This record gives sequence, C-alpha cells and structure tokens, in this order.
Amino acid sequence: SDLVQTSGATNGLHLILSTLVDLAGVIFVDEYTYMIALETIAQFNTMKIVPVPLDEDGPNVASLQALIAQHRFEATKGKLFWGVYYTIPTFHNPTGIVFSEEKCQQLIKLARESDILIACDDVYNLLHYDNPAAPPPKRLFAHDIADMGRVDGWAGNVISNGSFSKILSPGIRLGWMECPPRCVEAFRNSGVLKSGGAANNYTGGVVSTLIQMGLAQRQLEHYSINYTMRLNAMAETLEQHLPKECSFRKPKGGYFVWIRFPAHIDCAEFNRYCLEKYNVSAIPGIRFSITGEARHFIRLTFAFHEPDYLRRSVRTFCQAAKDYLAIASTPQ
Repeated sequence: SDLVQTSGATNGLHLILSTLVDLAGVIFVDEYTYMIALETIAQFNTMKIVPVPLDEDGPNVASLQALIAQHRFEATKGKLFWGVYYTIPTFHNPTGIVFSEEKCQQLIKLARESDILIACDDVYNLLHYDNPAAPPPKRLFAHDIADMGRVDGWAGNVISNGSFSKILSPGIRLGWMECPPRCVEAFRNSGVLKSGGAANNYTGGVVSTLIQMGLAQRQLEHYSINYTMRLNAMAETLEQHLPKECSFRKPKGGYFVWIRFPAHIDCAEFNRYCLEKYNVSAIPGIRFSITGEARHFIRLTFAFHEPDYLRRSVRTFCQAAKDYLAIASTPQ
C-alpha cells in the first residue's frame, strides 16, 4: 500500500517533481550529484536549483538549514511541498559515501520542521560488499517511517525511489517509490499514473514472479559477488599505481570510485588527454555539479568490466595521470 510503480528511478524523480512540488519550488541538490538527475531537474525551468555543501558523512546540515530559511515560501494550493532535497544517501553517486546515522536523524528533523520533501535515489542500497551477509545500510525512509504513529503530527517527508535497473537488469525499465500515505494519495490522483493504471504493468508482473520464486535474490547475489571482485581489482590497482598527489576512498558498495586530483588540475582536460593518448576515459567531476565545480575530481565505474580488464585499464589510467601531472607541473 506504500508503493507506487514507476519505469525506473529517473521516471520516479520526474513524477515527484511534477506531482508533489510547487512549480515555482526550490530543489536542493548535493554539490556533487547524479548528472542525469541534474538534467532531469533542469527541465523544470520554473523551479530554482540550489546546491548544498557535501561532507564526508552527508550534507552539511547547517548550510542546508540556512538555505531552506533563505528560500522558504508557502506552496501553491494543490501541491504538497514548496521544496525538495534530492539526494543519494547510500553509496552516493558519484562520491560513494554513506550518510551517517547522525546526519540522517538531523535531516529527518529538518525536513519535518520546514516541511520539505526528501527524495532519495535508493538504487544502490542492496549492492553492499563490505559484509554481504550483513543487512544493507538503513535507508533514510526507514528513519522517517519509524516514527509513524509515535510522533504527533507525523505526515512523512521522505520518499525512497528505487529501481530494478541496478539489481536485476537495466532494460526492464521498472522501479518503485516507497512513500508516506499523503504522497501515495497524490500519485493515485495523478493523470499520468491513472491513464495506464501503473507504469510498465506487464514487466511488473514478470518481476513479481521472479521475486516470489527467489530468482531475483539469486541474481542480486550474483551481482554482489562479481561487483566485489571488480571493486577490489580497481581499488588494488589504484592503491598501487595512482600518483601520490591524487587520493580516493574505497567505497563499501554501489558502482563508483571518486578520485581527487590536485586543485589546479582540470579533469575535463585530463580526460581528453587520456582518451587521445591512452584510449581510456572516465567522467570528469564537472558533469556532477550544477555550478561547474568539482573540476579536480573524476569518477570511475567498476561495475561494467571484468576484473582483468579493470586492472589493465586502471593501470593505464594511472600512467596517464602520472604523465599528465608531470606536464601540468612543468613551467611553460
């Protein structure tokens, strides 16, 4: 009864913005975040996009609180929220961080006080590699829903926006949103969802059967085993060969490794150099920033390739980094 079926997490985000948020609303985003989400958000050109500083354990809540106070207004009648904070609390894209318990509690408190929605891109939660036998990190939605019936005036301020793209197959185009009751009701009254009854009905039935038969769980276990090997191959190669001027933190789940270069390095230029000289490439940090920051960062993805391929290509990437840093530090 808490679920709304979608055709994937990006479709879910689009439904959230078009159905729940004032068209003159404010969308708070992490200073580095998923680049296609930024492209989706930018299509809502009557809304204002506001970046939020990101710490190593989640957003800087004091900064977010100040930004909310600065931009807050009364939502138009018929819309539930004047603003929304879009984020990826577990195995964040691109940084790979997991929001701390303390930050999660602070975010829930702030969302309730200011009545903003927090739209969580929860697509990597089940892909955790540190201890696969342990439960995955607790979702921000779980922190919010735990107080239902216990806190006076509880209405729910978090949506968990999930997808089968990362845990089953990208091509099936199926996802779900787990929502507070007031959001479920708003989605049920949405013309877009009423028209088809739900998104991707037929595939939803197939996936339901896969779950009931235990086949989806088997596929998830297959991914976790293989992604663990791929992450280890990438991380070990980076630890051995990445120039000492650069740094990264090995993630405990997800798809990505976020690498910091010296502040004077433009990783978009470096990426072009890599492609031209070494035939390897990654995604420069500027793609993940609404303000064009993060120029000295670059994101690698370990999920797509086999471990041996990753060892070779990441070693080549590291050699390219050494050569480029040598050129960049040479007086012109």
